Amino acid sequence: MNIKTILSVLATSAAFLATPGFTQIQPKPPVRIRGEIVAVDATTLTVRHQSGEVVNIAIKPDQAVSAVKNVALADIKPGSYIGTATKPSPDGKLVAVEVLVLPEAARGSGDGHYAWDLIPGGMMTNANVDTVMSGVNGRDMKLSYKGGSKDVTVPENVPVVTPAPAERADLLVGKKVFVVADGEPSNFRAVRIFVEKDGVAPPM
Repeated sequence: MNIKTILSVLATSAAFLATPGFTQIQPKPPVRIRGEIVAVDATTLTVRHQSGEVVNIAIKPDQAVSAVKNVALADIKPGSYIGTATKPSPDGKLVAVEVLVLPEAARGSGDGHYAWDLIPGGMMTNANVDTVMSGVNGRDMKLSYKGGSKDVTVPENVPVVTPAPAERADLLVGKKVFVVADGEPSNFRAVRIFVEKDGVAPPM
């Protein structure tokens, strides 16, 4: 998949990643599946979930597949558009556990602050970066989205990635994946797939 296709898919399918408004369109929100590929064929991706459960996910012949690549925390500047999963610190401040730097074509995707199931009590903030300051524990960022803003500390050691090209052929046994799927557990259908590539696993 070339980068132009990735940008198009990100921009048009971002609602599937998390936005609360998605539930107004579909009776159920999408399911996020994180785990390791244990089998793959022409129609089915089999993933061992982090919980240990094995799930089958239907995939299409032209299934869109993306990867991520590492970027430097210092590359996040005012005006960048990011999605960051966070956890609350003991003092109530938001601390990033991962950051996805979105390309300009995907600006506004999933905009907002909402629950995210990466960790218990986790939240996701997709927002514009207003300011970046060096702090004691990393970088302190002020993020703004439609209807609000949040202050987030991004430690130096958290994964910071951006979308990268991948192909269906990159779906290989043993690779880590992040899959957004719809349907019931008995008939999950892949909507978006991010696969580990060049040693970089999707941290979302």
